[in-house]
Amino acid sequence: MTTTAHTQQPPVLKVGLLGAGTVGSQVAHVLLTRADELALRTGVQLQLSGIAVRDTAAPRDVALPAELLTTDADAVIDGADVVVELTGGIDPTRARVLRALNAGKSVITGNKALLAEHGRELQDAAAATGAQLSYEAAVAGAIPIVRPMRDSLAGDRVERFLGIMNGTTNFVLDQMDTTGAAFDAALAEAQELGYAEADPTADVAGHDAAAKTAVLASLAFHSSYTIDDVHCEGIRSVTAEDMAAAREAGYVIKLLSVGERCADGVNLRVGPVMIPREHVLGGVRGAYNAVFVTAAAAGSLMFYGQGAGGEPTASAVLGDLVSAARAIALGAQGIPLADYAALPAVSMDEVSTKLAVTLAVTDRLGVLAQLAQVFADHGVSISTMQQSEDPRTTGTSMLRLVTHTGRHADLMATVEALRGLPVVRDVVSVTPVETGE
Repeated sequence: MTTTAHTQQPPVLKVGLLGAGTVGSQVAHVLLTRADELALRTGVQLQLSGIAVRDTAAPRDVALPAELLTTDADAVIDGADVVVELTGGIDPTRARVLRALNAGKSVITGNKALLAEHGRELQDAAAATGAQLSYEAAVAGAIPIVRPMRDSLAGDRVERFLGIMNGTTNFVLDQMDTTGAAFDAALAEAQELGYAEADPTADVAGHDAAAKTAVLASLAFHSSYTIDDVHCEGIRSVTAEDMAAAREAGYVIKLLSVGERCADGVNLRVGPVMIPREHVLGGVRGAYNAVFVTAAAAGSLMFYGQGAGGEPTASAVLGDLVSAARAIALGAQGIPLADYAALPAVSMDEVSTKLAVTLAVTDRLGVLAQLAQVFADHGVSISTMQQSEDPRTTGTSMLRLVTHTGRHADLMATVEALRGLPVVRDVVSVTPVETGE
């Protein structure tokens, strides 16, 4: 007897792609060239049904079928089962994502700015229809941090995270640290190599990292945060002299994203921080990203990898797409944001930290006594102090002080009082110090 095996074709899942830039082109290329392999992983045939772009004739990194390209984003959304949004920006992207979610279509996005401002609205829309809103690519590029935070640590209690979440600023600061370059020179090199945009404001001002901090914190602490909840400082004020002083003291300056339980809520902040060189984040070089998580049961966890680039980011997008496709094939609903904790964002005033303060002071007897009195009046103690001649002018000394841990509001009040002393010619720099504990 002869038997004939019948192979059942997997159901087709139509994928609508919004945007065909560096990342979008890579996603489209994989969907078009590895469809059979992805079908084996997901149980469905992922069919690229349309690609919405601003200009169908624009040159692209990857050759894409002309018949898939259109300027009608709504038509691409309406003709798809799942939508991949890679256009960026807030408007009209917000309306397009809501159009998809309200129709019950799962959405994969890498748009941290949109999520940081309208994440709660988008999550509610997804929950109302059972759609999945996935955004692994929105935080730290190729590094898998969103799903581990949402799923793997769902039964644990995250106490804090420290992250290098912007590759541009890490490259700039790393160049300043390793070569002694000034900020402007390091930034120019980052632009020449394609790590920084022609207008690098979002990166160097900390806005990009702040958006990612809000997105990750919402998952880590089961609450809803926006970018407005994140205290943000950029790196433009960091000098080569600051870098040299940090190096001499055994530290390196990094732009850190921090989310930590504080008082009865959570403090979220982004800014340049001195961190011990031996800390795992201290060794993150170039344009790489890393996130260091501390959880009650799991202890310390480290996530490290490329934070930007077409192929690495596309990897994160495709991971979300495969996960969503599997869920759709099984008839499962999306996983809503668990924000039951509703922990409020706590201001910087309540944070316990250390500060490294560099002062230019008049070089004469009695100066140290005056400074010590100011610290004593504010209940702040000094951990270390170094004195050297000020190369900029005669009759002036440079004092580099590191405080003991104190309430941030008290530390900053001390700095302001120092600024008002006649013997203090300049408060050259004020940098938080992270012990890494």
